[in-house]
Amino acid sequence: MTNYKAEAYKNALLIDGHADILYRMEMEGHDFAAKDSELHLGFERICEAGIDLQIFALFVGPKYSPAEQLRLIMGMIDAFYERVCVNGMLHPVLSKTDLLRNIDQGLRSGLLSIEGGDCLQSDIRTLRMLYKLGVRAMGLTWNNSNCIADGVGEEVDRGLTPFGREVIQEMNRLGMVVDVAHLAPKGFWDVMELSQDPVIASHANARAIHDHRRNLDDEQLKAIFKSDGVVGLTYVPMFIGEGDVSITHLLRHADHILSLGGENHLALGSDFDGIERTVVDLRHGGDYPLLQEALFKNYGDTVARKILGGNFKRVLERVLKG
Repeated sequence: MTNYKAEAYKNALLIDGHADILYRMEMEGHDFAAKDSELHLGFERICEAGIDLQIFALFVGPKYSPAEQLRLIMGMIDAFYERVCVNGMLHPVLSKTDLLRNIDQGLRSGLLSIEGGDCLQSDIRTLRMLYKLGVRAMGLTWNNSNCIADGVGEEVDRGLTPFGREVIQEMNRLGMVVDVAHLAPKGFWDVMELSQDPVIASHANARAIHDHRRNLDDEQLKAIFKSDGVVGLTYVPMFIGEGDVSITHLLRHADHILSLGGENHLALGSDFDGIERTVVDLRHGGDYPLLQEALFKNYGDTVARKILGGNFKRVLERVLKG
């Protein structure tokens, strides 16, 4: 495996579009830098994976009030700067310049993304302040309803609220990536109509392959392609298939998305550290070479490099300011 990686993966940019590392650090006390860290993507495993840019989700579950969520998210942002982006481990991406410089210099990077906008509490100023603290992307909902829209776990689907529409416009203005993962269908289509920038689904698979509410149907996938966005192939077993699943099962979703015209729009969004059960041969960052090998062998050099990081890089270059 090491020799194959040295030959075929050389200089292949790798971006993981979604992981809940900061949640586990804040809620469970894990040490990002520890060599024996239990994190799926602690620093050592990010290095083993060869990840160049990791997108760090700022997630807090709905059992907390929006005000409590904001407090906990502030703690995670502090952890990002004080415990992750220190001692030369990871370097924050706040602008397009940061992104390109870090890639050019071979520096591992991190980018902050909110997962569920409950914490905004219907106040657009909170979004602007979180942007000033370095947040550069946001998933509008988790599975529940909030001040922006309804998530896929709700029986109702009212689409974007008036405040939600304001949020999309402000995210476009600021240069924040709009993420529709977890968003109920009507809200999804409202976003696609309203956003002037590429839209992503940071961690979702193809509903045609496995009919799960968190996966996207073909029309949704094509709409993201049309926006010039990306869909992050995710390693959540229940989104892939029934029972124990492997990389082979995961790639059935990739096959389908590519068959719809997704060559320039398929990316990776592991959801590592947000899942308890994993793909049997993709258990943590140390197993990333197995996925990389499968992508190169199944799709060839050009397409594999797009999926691994090239497509996500294009979206970030287009959306980020500065």
